[in-house]
Amino acid sequence: MKVIVVSSYDELSISAAEVIEHQVRVNPFSVLGLATGSTPIGTYRTLVKKHLEEKLDFSRVTTFNLDEYCNIEPSNPQSYAYFMKENFFSKVNIADHMTNLPESHAEDIEAVCMAYENKISSRGGIDLQLLGIGRNGHIGFNEPGDSFKSDTHRIKLDERTIKDNARFFKSIDDVPRYAISMGIKTIFSAKKILLIASGVDKAEIIYEMIHGQVRPAVPATILQMHPDVTVILDKDAAALLERRRTFN
Repeated sequence: MKVIVVSSYDELSISAAEVIEHQVRVNPFSVLGLATGSTPIGTYRTLVKKHLEEKLDFSRVTTFNLDEYCNIEPSNPQSYAYFMKENFFSKVNIADHMTNLPESHAEDIEAVCMAYENKISSRGGIDLQLLGIGRNGHIGFNEPGDSFKSDTHRIKLDERTIKDNARFFKSIDDVPRYAISMGIKTIFSAKKILLIASGVDKAEIIYEMIHGQVRPAVPATILQMHPDVTVILDKDAAALLERRRTFN
């Protein structure tokens, strides 16, 4: 695991975008796993700027998002489909049919999950997976206790996740209680993983992810076992780590 500490959120966003840019320029047909939430917004803005000013081409890229709330339509402003369209997809030259999110408003969730896994496999798997991390250690929506062997599946959200995400809704009662997420096995199968975290509220879980025991109670600890993980942190998120800039 390579851990890079930068001075600010803006620098984190630029550094993360450069990793994704390199992947796309080296392999224009890359399959990217994408994340939502407040942390990657700066990364997407930087990628959009690179597309507009430096001709970064996404026309042959395929994307698979990590997750989506259950029983929420893509047109809902709180859906991750809406988030991705507003922050990235509508601003670069990627075709709609090349972007993929779980169809979490479908009636047969099990079939949706299986189809999502099959589609990822049909594209040869994910080349680079972008991740954030929850304060309880979740990656995607894989909550504490979820199996490391899980594929894409329906998940009951942890109470801490619901409280953390309530800021995006009018009321905590409006936060969906279930989601569909790539499983930890699916995430771990990505050839490369890029995890980003910002803010002092992530410092404790970042320390645990890097130095803690690998266990399902802290899902992100499984990344210690992956052969190609880059973690980019701002100085606040890295506050509990040793005072070195890069770890190998």
